[in-house]
Amino acid sequence: MGNVFQGVGYAYSRPIYWQQDDFYKLGATTAITLGLYSIDDQSRRYFVEHKENVPNLILDYGWYAGSPQNNYGATGAVYLTGLFTRNEKLRRTGVLLLSSATATGFLQQLTKSVTGRARPQTNLGKNHFKPFGGSAGYRSFPSGHAVLTFTNAHVIAKQFDSWWIKGPIYAIGVTPGLTRIYEEQHWASDVFLSWVLSYFVVESIDKYLDKKYEQKYNATSTDDLTSLNFTFTGNRIGVVYSF
Repeated sequence: MGNVFQGVGYAYSRPIYWQQDDFYKLGATTAITLGLYSIDDQSRRYFVEHKENVPNLILDYGWYAGSPQNNYGATGAVYLTGLFTRNEKLRRTGVLLLSSATATGFLQQLTKSVTGRARPQTNLGKNHFKPFGGSAGYRSFPSGHAVLTFTNAHVIAKQFDSWWIKGPIYAIGVTPGLTRIYEEQHWASDVFLSWVLSYFVVESIDKYLDKKYEQKYNATSTDDLTSLNFTFTGNRIGVVYSF
């Protein structure tokens, strides 16, 4: 379990070592988040108007899949299975799941408390913030459900080469975040930033674990095969996912 907490510490320390490209990514993430923030009201109306078209089964899945107790139960099972079967690849995957969930989970809880953004269902508007507000109505930013489920999805998807497998995994991973918008628990900008946070934390801890374990699934993959990059051309900002 030591690698779990060391991985968390490694992820938190990465900003100290950021290079120019990393600041470009931060700037692009900020720009896209602000762009979504500017249309949060319109996005909310769209999702609310179409909520009746979403099966209750999917809405329920979104809540249960993103609950911390369910998340740690599943990720812990992966780690313990790898530990007791002495399967280093599976144990490494379990450590990556637990470490990433812990790092993103704590960070999103802290951010929720500090920002105190009002949830859509409070009808206070997208611009209403109450730092350290404490009550559940002021814990919209970011989305814990989106963070945990996309973290798991990205970790699991990294174990496979085929995008016929990766695609459905990511689809399952983004569903809880979308359902939280339908349920008026989070704004679209909250969910987007949650996904980005999950992606980069997983990537960071995965690199750290490369130094700790000799074996991993999908070991032939390189960073270039599964990398998220932002491009800047003239007055355009783009997002490129390479695989």
